[in-house]
Amino acid sequence: MRTAYCVETVRRAERELMAGLPEGALMQRAAAGLAAACADLLGRVYGRRIVLLVGSGDNGGDALYAGARLARRGAGVTAVLLAPERTHAGGLAALRWAGGRTVAPGGADDVVRRADLVLDGIVGIGGRGGLRPDAAALAELVAGSRAAVVAVDLPSGVDADTGEVRGSAIRADLTVAFGTHKPGLLIDPAREYAGSVRLVDIGLGDALPVRPELEALQHAEVADLLPLPGGESDKYRRGVLGIAAGSARYPGAAVLAVAGALRGGAGAVRYVGPAGDAVVARFPETLVSDQGPKQAGRVQAWVVGPGAGDDAGAVAEVLAAAADVPVLIDADGLRLADVDAVRGRSAPTLMTPHAGEAAALLGVAREEVEGARLSSVRELAARYRAAVLLKGSTTLVAEAGGAGVVRVNATGTPWLATAGSGDVLSGLAGSLLAAGLSALDAGSVGAYLHGLAGRFAADGAPVRAHDVAEALPAAWRDVRG
Repeated sequence: MRTAYCVETVRRAERELMAGLPEGALMQRAAAGLAAACADLLGRVYGRRIVLLVGSGDNGGDALYAGARLARRGAGVTAVLLAPERTHAGGLAALRWAGGRTVAPGGADDVVRRADLVLDGIVGIGGRGGLRPDAAALAELVAGSRAAVVAVDLPSGVDADTGEVRGSAIRADLTVAFGTHKPGLLIDPAREYAGSVRLVDIGLGDALPVRPELEALQHAEVADLLPLPGGESDKYRRGVLGIAAGSARYPGAAVLAVAGALRGGAGAVRYVGPAGDAVVARFPETLVSDQGPKQAGRVQAWVVGPGAGDDAGAVAEVLAAAADVPVLIDADGLRLADVDAVRGRSAPTLMTPHAGEAAALLGVAREEVEGARLSSVRELAARYRAAVLLKGSTTLVAEAGGAGVVRVNATGTPWLATAGSGDVLSGLAGSLLAAGLSALDAGSVGAYLHGLAGRFAADGAPVRAHDVAEALPAAWRDVRG
């Protein structure tokens, strides 16, 4: 599992670790790992031109010490000092001793344009907002160069704690993170600025708390959470999912939600709604009822909302009928559900908005949600007292109340941005709720499998939502294998 910790937690852990180490030892560990990563990226160090962008903080010191190591291996290293009077003294001395040279920002143009690699040590993990004008000018210069760009711990200009990018920032090909990931390395839009991420162990492990701020499941954790049938299983023990979805205008939403549920492991699916004929035509094993949610029969969870149109009554009926079982609310259901009815539920609730739907629920512009995904998902989880799965290039899943750990998932592909993909996810996550997973786990595992299935189905080409549902068994087998 990948974990990420906020800036203050990392700093506390660093202080605890440094108290038992010789002065400067932690920075030397970081610089050694950073220099090794740069060398690996370059392939050959001798004769290469390397430019260090050096700010006044410890990130600048890391860059200078790493530059000194690379200079001793035969690289031509030049440091651009943004704050000469506040540059890390020890790092600067080490660079000069190794044969490196320094220039002011005004002399950066020529050296950056000729560089093979640029090492970004302008701002550390404590930076907030965009870059200042002199640093922003360097970022623009670097963006127009042919050099590979390596960020020290975090690209300068992005927010380590939130993943927000407010203004100019460095775009890196590789970020070398020290000790642990920071949330901004895993959450868009900052994740897009980080490039590939290489984690360097500097010994922080024992000093970090058990519970991180952010975690990203990997195959092993997802495999442990997958509900598997046993010898005594029947359809009820595996989980029966009720689905209230679709309308005369959007019957396909019901079909796709049922597809996700059946391919997601539900023992049975009970469908309630106006698209029963379309559902049975595609999936004859579906148990269709025209008597409403209360008369549909035994279920362990409900999905409501995909393709519901303007039928607020259907959403209210499900919430009333599902007082004692988990409910997943998606799509039109998010717009139609009564806030107090959702907040007052005692059984688990999982809401699955995309950025536009989340913006409408929060009363803000879509761009605000897309730029501040972590705070948005926490705010929704707190406001509705429900677990929230915020869809996107990095999907975030927050626990009800918004105060606990947030899960992040990046298994998807841009090809998943297609009509009906979210309906498949609703059925899949709903089936996991019916199987007994918590709302947090159902959302996290569902997003992981859905993203993986999207990759398998697309394979670099356009994909339909139904293809994603058909690829779910392959994703399931890949995780378990």
